[in-house]
Order: sequence, then C-alpha cells, then structure tokens
Amino acid sequence: MKMAEVVMPSFGDTSELRLLLIDDHPLFCDAMAMTVGEIFDAPLIQTAATLKDALKRVSDTPPDLIVLDLNLPDVDGVDGLIRLRSAVPDAKIVVVSSMSDNRVTSSVLDSGAVGFVPKGSPRDELVRAFQIVADGEIYTPEDFVAPQGDFLSQENQDVVEKLSSLTPQQSVILNLICEGKLNKQIAYDLSIAETTVKAHLTAIMRKLGVQNRTQAVLLAKKVSYVSLTGETGES
Repeated sequence: MKMAEVVMPSFGDTSELRLLLIDDHPLFCDAMAMTVGEIFDAPLIQTAATLKDALKRVSDTPPDLIVLDLNLPDVDGVDGLIRLRSAVPDAKIVVVSSMSDNRVTSSVLDSGAVGFVPKGSPRDELVRAFQIVADGEIYTPEDFVAPQGDFLSQENQDVVEKLSSLTPQQSVILNLICEGKLNKQIAYDLSIAETTVKAHLTAIMRKLGVQNRTQAVLLAKKVSYVSLTGETGES
C-alpha cells in the first residue's frame, strides 16, 4: 500500500519539545508522560481528553509531537487523526491504541501518522518507539505485516483525501458541526462572525463534494472503526 509521505527530521533540541497527549484515561496520560520524560529532556507536556480540547490546544500552541488515542469521547477512527494532521501539518503524530490489528496500523500510517504503538506494549517498547520517531523514522510493531494492495477502499481513500484538503479552521468547524452545533453556536465558540461560519461551511461542502451539512457530517464519520475493521473496538 502507498503510505502518506511524511518529512521526518529529528526533533533537535528536545529540551524545548512541545508534546500533546490525547487520551481520556488520566492514568494512561500520567504513565505516558513519565515514559516520554525518560527519552526527552524536560519536554513541555500538555494533555487533552477530547478531540475538541486537542484542536483548541494545538491552535493556541502547535506541538512538535502528538500522542493520539484513536477512540475518544467525541471521535473515533482515523478521522480524528486526519483533522489533527490538517490543523498541525508539521507535528508528528504517534497513535497509541489497543486496536493492534494490521489493518488499523496500515490505515493510520496511510493517514499520516509516524508510528503506531499497541497500548499493551511493554514500557521498554514504548521507549524504543519514541526513540525511533525522534530519530526521524516511522515505528511499527515488530509483528506488523503491511497488507498486500490498498487496504482502504477507493471510496474511503477519497474521503481521507477530501478531509485532508480542509484548512485547520475548516477542520475545527466541521468538528463542531459533527457535534450538532448550529452556525450561531459555532460563531460564538470561535469568536467569529456567523457570516464567516457560513462562508467556511460553503467551502467545506464544496471540498467534500456534498450539498448540505448533514451530508458533510455523514462523510466525516465515514472513516471510523467500523469502516476500518468491520467491528467496533475499544481504544
């Protein structure tokens, strides 16, 4: 399969590394913070429990490295990864999830992640994974075998490409639309004019090739655990 091209320079001075951990389990975030603290020199670590909170944080202070759980309270599957890639294209994203199927690994790499780490991995393996990423390489589990041919259907590949074409602001607005918020509420949340929201929505629908906001939501939710694995799984 053809995976997304990612420029992977090393992090350089890791004493100024900005890292964002996105997971709704506080204990896991604490453990991950301790692990990355072993590798990098006093990184600046922030946490987020939802994609909404994460998108707000990256808009305020773009991170260098993001550790992402695929299944969050407000999003699951690779659509969260796609939105983060659009919001902070220069950040390196490592997915850490209990879904360790080859197909899931392939899909997150194809969507722009620089590594996939099973959540049940030993601490030493987590350290090795982040060292590999820090060295500018892509990490996959030792038992990973890339599927022959393209895993994602052509239809879902098209969805990924369309979502990736959105600007960071458009991605944020699409996320709020998926939460069921109206234009007036979105304008209030983002401190912008309602006419600006409408203009962004028009651009979003044009890029996604849909006619209304309902179709936009359905398309955004298309790339999920169900479409990746054929079944629902835990994060």
